[in-house]
Amino acid sequence: MTAAGRPAAVPFLPTLTAVPPILSLKNVSKTYATGTRALDDISLDIQRGEFVVLIGLSGSGKSTLLRCINRLVEPTGGTIVFDGVDVTKAKGAELRNIRRRIGMIFQQFNLVKRSSVFSNVLSGRLASRPLWRSLVMRPTRDEVAAAFENLERVSIVDKAYARADALSGGQQQRVGIARALMQKPVVMLADEPVASLDPATSHSVMKYLEEINKQDRITVICSLHFLSLARRYGTRVVALKGGKVAFDGLPRDIDERRFKEIYGEDAVEVEIGVGRTAEEQGMSATEAALRAMAADPEHGMITDFGKDR
Repeated sequence: MTAAGRPAAVPFLPTLTAVPPILSLKNVSKTYATGTRALDDISLDIQRGEFVVLIGLSGSGKSTLLRCINRLVEPTGGTIVFDGVDVTKAKGAELRNIRRRIGMIFQQFNLVKRSSVFSNVLSGRLASRPLWRSLVMRPTRDEVAAAFENLERVSIVDKAYARADALSGGQQQRVGIARALMQKPVVMLADEPVASLDPATSHSVMKYLEEINKQDRITVICSLHFLSLARRYGTRVVALKGGKVAFDGLPRDIDERRFKEIYGEDAVEVEIGVGRTAEEQGMSATEAALRAMAADPEHGMITDFGKDR
């Protein structure tokens, strides 16, 4: 109350509207022709800016889930909505446009072995080129510049004219990352990107994924075998078991009991390098969304992470 007895004015506080997820999966299932039920009623909302790590035993559904997102594998049921567009109903040009905005990194690299590193990276722009330019294999000046820029980002520009099959596994995976970046993706899918690599090289590749997540605000969804890597790099962990979600939360919340529930009573956790401190172990989905919005000019009221103006 004021001295005159009138109610004091309430200061204006800007409201933060709900941020729609960049990716929403509702009751997604996949049953293969053999009768194997790889995914069983999966529902997940993934926010912009998250680094989501999928963990679980081999055969738990991690790769199938990733490939359903960009329709490399057709889901049997449910819906997948990417940035407001129903992926499960998309066809033709609409599906191609969706795939252009979702990069993918593969366990076995999927490079053209006899082609140069430069050519492999340029192939990341094929879906965005006019057909005639792809047929005559003439990249634009901007495409050439982007290829070298992305090779520089993953510290392999010196190998630009080497054949892909002359590189080590870690180098080939870095080429795969550079190729995916050529798409200018909003979401990056990484299917067991370090499964074939030694621990030191695994950290090197994961740090590049962490960098594009933090610097470019690209949402990363990455499947991994090792929980220690999930704790170190993920802002959120989703564990699959028998095609179902067995855990969905912060990396630090997976204690020994939950580990046994996910991997089995006889499983032993293997450490791959040094994990994060308790303070560093992940953000909530809301915090990740706020971080992404903080740098988005369309949300001008937020000029610093977690602070309103």
